Amino acid sequence: MADPQVRRSFDSSIPKYAPGSVEVKARIVQGEQGAFFESVDVFEPCEEGAQAIDDADGKRAKKRSERIRQKALDKMPQKLRNPSNLQVRVRTGVIYITVTVICMLISDATAACYLALLSAICAGEFYYMLRSDAKLPNEVIGVTAAALFPFAMWLFGPVGVGLVFAGLCLVLLVWYVFWLRARIADVAVSLFGALYTGMAMSLAMLIKMAIPGLWGGVLVLGIFLSIWGNDAFAYLIGSAIGKHKLAPAVSPKKSWEGFIAGLIFSMGLWCALMFIPGVTMSLVQALIFGFICGVLGVLGDLVESRIKRNSGFKDSGTIMPGHGGLLDRCDSQFLVTVSAALLLIFGGCIPYVWA
Repeated sequence: MADPQVRRSFDSSIPKYAPGSVEVKARIVQGEQGAFFESVDVFEPCEEGAQAIDDADGKRAKKRSERIRQKALDKMPQKLRNPSNLQVRVRTGVIYITVTVICMLISDATAACYLALLSAICAGEFYYMLRSDAKLPNEVIGVTAAALFPFAMWLFGPVGVGLVFAGLCLVLLVWYVFWLRARIADVAVSLFGALYTGMAMSLAMLIKMAIPGLWGGVLVLGIFLSIWGNDAFAYLIGSAIGKHKLAPAVSPKKSWEGFIAGLIFSMGLWCALMFIPGVTMSLVQALIFGFICGVLGVLGDLVESRIKRNSGFKDSGTIMPGHGGLLDRCDSQFLVTVSAALLLIFGGCIPYVWA
């Protein structure tokens, strides 16, 4: 078999060389007895030729990828080629909601894995923003603890969550003692980030396990839907008729008109949660719980907006196109999940077992 270096010189007008190789140029003549070499010339290596063929190969590969991309664009409907920010936002939201619904309804295991992943990503984004605010949190400890909280609730109940909390405090104190650059503010930020994300999300697991089977997941999704609807109605109504700013220094786009619209949606949806099997909630309780969760959802959103403003961030991340980071989507869920669990349990609306 011919040497690849020699064979390539026949295929290209610009030879490609390896270190120490030579260029071989030959003219092949077709005769009666078959093809034969009429002349062979040998040249010394040429670095410029090697660079030239590399550039030529790169251009050909680029043109080929551009043709493939253009072919795909030609088959794509015109309305999908240059989507608006609203279209991107809707598509990302649909994917996020679909994944949430599937994971929460399949089983407790998938719900725990989903909430753990959600908590870990949100904690990572939280710590990333706080580093820009001159804090030095321990991301490894905080993210790990945030992911462990939902698993601990699933496997061991509230006792497991307490054990993770105790372990988190102990590990952070050891880190503070032996890492001399750490300040007490860094310990506080590391602790708060794990509690703010993971421990709060673990209570969604508690609500799901309170009602065995499919309906526990439906209840959690109903609570999440009250948050998403609150946010959506506040955005739509606020954009249409909002004139009175709710908190202009923290979130200039929020208005009192949107806030009231979101509260009405939240209260109405909580009334629908009364009909879930296993939930014993009166109409008065539903209206009160919906009002409280609606207010706390907006408060959670404002808290995260304040954190971003102090840290100099517009969004907590880029993992969700059109929305920003995952923390931007879950900021309202943390306070609402905690309040919903406490209201439902202490209100006697769902059964509760310590372990």
